[in-house]
Amino acid sequence: MSPAPQAKGAPAGDGLPTPRRYAAIAALCFGTALVIIDGGVANVALPTIARDLHVGSSSVVAIVTVYQLMLVMLMLPFAGLGERIGLKRMYQLGQLIFTAATLLCFFANSLPFLLVVRAVQAIGAAGALAVASALIRQTYPAAQLGRGLGINSVIVSSSAAAAPTIGGLVLSVAPWPWVFASAIPFAIASLLLGRALPDTPPRDGKFDLTGAAMCAAMFGLTIGGAESAVHGDSPVVSAAIVALGITVGVIYVRRERATTVPILPIDLLGRPVIALSTLGGFTAFVASMTLLLSTPFRLTHEFGFTAAAVGAAIAPWPLTNMIVAPLTGWLSDRIPAGLLGGIGMAISFVALLLIAFMPADPSYFDIAWRMALCGSGFGTFLPPNARLIIGSAPRERAAAAGGLVSTVRLVGQTTGATLVAALLALGVGAGNVPPLVSAGLALVAGLCSLARLRPSIRDPKGVEADDAQPAVSVR
Repeated sequence: MSPAPQAKGAPAGDGLPTPRRYAAIAALCFGTALVIIDGGVANVALPTIARDLHVGSSSVVAIVTVYQLMLVMLMLPFAGLGERIGLKRMYQLGQLIFTAATLLCFFANSLPFLLVVRAVQAIGAAGALAVASALIRQTYPAAQLGRGLGINSVIVSSSAAAAPTIGGLVLSVAPWPWVFASAIPFAIASLLLGRALPDTPPRDGKFDLTGAAMCAAMFGLTIGGAESAVHGDSPVVSAAIVALGITVGVIYVRRERATTVPILPIDLLGRPVIALSTLGGFTAFVASMTLLLSTPFRLTHEFGFTAAAVGAAIAPWPLTNMIVAPLTGWLSDRIPAGLLGGIGMAISFVALLLIAFMPADPSYFDIAWRMALCGSGFGTFLPPNARLIIGSAPRERAAAAGGLVSTVRLVGQTTGATLVAALLALGVGAGNVPPLVSAGLALVAGLCSLARLRPSIRDPKGVEADDAQPAVSVR
C-alpha cells in the first residue's frame, strides 16, 4: 500500500491528510477506550465472579493484578517489536488479540482459565497501547501534537471513569461474562477504522528476543515481588524475588548500553529533558494513584461517607481532568511544557495540602472543590509532559518514546497502589498521611518540570519538541 499524499501545504511526514486523519484519530480513540474500559470493568465484577466460580475474594483479585503486571512487562518489548514490524500492524494485531481473548471470556468456567484469558487480553492491550502514542505523533501535524495527546488523555481518563458505571449497568441486566464483552463494539470500530492509520515502514534488523525477555523479567520480578511483600505472608521470599528482579535489571541495563536500538530506551533517557520528564511523570502518577486509592478509605472510616457519597466526592477529579487535559494539550504546542508542568504541580501541591487538612466534618462541597482543583493540576501537568517526551525523541524512536510514556504511567500507578497497601498495613492509610505523601511527590514532579525550562530559554516561542521546532536543540 503506497503512502497517502500529503495534505496541501504540509511538509513531508507532517501528519496525515484530511479526511484520513479524522478516521485515524477515531480508530485510536476507539482502541484506547477498548483497552481502558475492559481493563477497568473487571473491578466491579470481582465479587460476582468470585461467587459464580466459587473462589475466595483474595484469589479473584488476581484477575486485576495479572492484567496490570502483564501490561507493565510487555509495553516496552512490544514498542520495540512495533518498530520492527510497523506501528500500524502492531496496533491492529494487538486489537485483534484483545478482541479474540475477550470473546473467550464467555467460555470461562474456572478461575485458572479466566486468568489465562486475562493474560492474553493484556498481551493484546500491550500491543496496541505500546505504539498508540507513536501513531498519534504520525497522525497529527507536529504543531498539533500536544492537542492530540491531550485528546488521548481525555479518552484515557473518561474511559477509566466510565468503566465502573458500565460494569455496574451490565451486571444489573446480564451475567458477568458480558461485562468483558461491553468493549467489543469499540474493538470492531477500531479495527474497521484502523485502515486509515499511518503506514510507517518497519525498521530493518532482528528483534532482540533476549533483551525483550530480560525487560519483561526485570519489571515482572521487581513489581511482582513488591506486590507479594504487601499482600503475601512471606517477606523473605518477596525480598528474594525483588532482589532477583533488581539483579536482572542491572545486568539488562549494562547489556542495553551496548545496543544500538535498545528496547529499554536508555538512548532517550540519556537526554536530560526526557529523563526529567520521565521522573516527573512517574512521581506524578504515584502521587495521583496514592490519593485516589486512599481517599475512599479516609472518607468512609474517618468521615462516615456512604459508598455512593464517596464516588460522588471523587468524581470532580476525572470530570475536571476531562476539561483541562485537552486545553493544556493545546497550550503545550505554544507554551513550554516545563512552565505548564510547574504550574500544574504547584496547583496540585496546594490542593493536596488542603485535602490533607480538611475540616473535621467536611461537607460534599468541601471535598469536591479540593478534588477538582487537584485534578486540574494533574491535568495541566500530564499531557504536556507526555508531549515533550514523545516530541523530543527522534521520529524513528517514537514507538520507544510512546512505550516509555505508557510504562511510566503503569509503573507509577502500580507503585501508588502498592504504597497505599503498605500505608494501610501500617495503620496510617486512612488518614491524612497519604495526601501528605502525595504532596511531597507532587513537589518533586514540579521541580523536575521547572528544571526543564533551561533548554527552552533559547526558544522564545516556547516550543520545546524538536519535531515541532527542528532548529531548536533539545538536550
